[in-house]
Amino acid sequence: MFGRAGRDGIGWAAAVVEDRAEIIATSTFVGRIEAPFQPGLLALREGPILEAVVRRLSRRPDVVLVAGAGKDHPRRAGLALHLGAVLDVPTVGVTDDPLLATGDEPGPAWMAKAPLRLGGEVVAYRVRTRKGAKPVVAHAAWRTSAEVAEEIVLGSTALARWPEPMREARRLARELRDAKTSPRR
Repeated sequence: MFGRAGRDGIGWAAAVVEDRAEIIATSTFVGRIEAPFQPGLLALREGPILEAVVRRLSRRPDVVLVAGAGKDHPRRAGLALHLGAVLDVPTVGVTDDPLLATGDEPGPAWMAKAPLRLGGEVVAYRVRTRKGAKPVVAHAAWRTSAEVAEEIVLGSTALARWPEPMREARRLARELRDAKTSPRR
């Protein structure tokens, strides 16, 4: 949902609502990034822009997938959890790797999963969304458990490694960025 920020402190975001693999609502937003990047404080940097783009949707989502951690965080509250709390919408974080949680790799088969624990609590799952591909991490966040997170991530990955709504939102954010930053002809 968040495009790469340039040196000018601008962020590009997009949100997509899907229902049964059909896009039913989209929104985009360009905004100034007010906070500098600090490890562990991504919510301060990206949260306001992500909140704005989700609030612009014509249809409120049942759950928001966020490219960020949830309870697998030094403060047990990553970007996905913060965004859900501000929006009062259940959220699931999706990342390539866990932040602090540890656990085994899932088997090589599609839909294989392995729990990730932090302090004895299951806070996420590594899930294999494509046979033989690197797993993604499905994070419990606002009003979701690790088990619900893995079900949602596996249920929204039909064609590629990352969930379809996140791939489409990323594509829209990149198009918006490219349209705003390409030289005029």
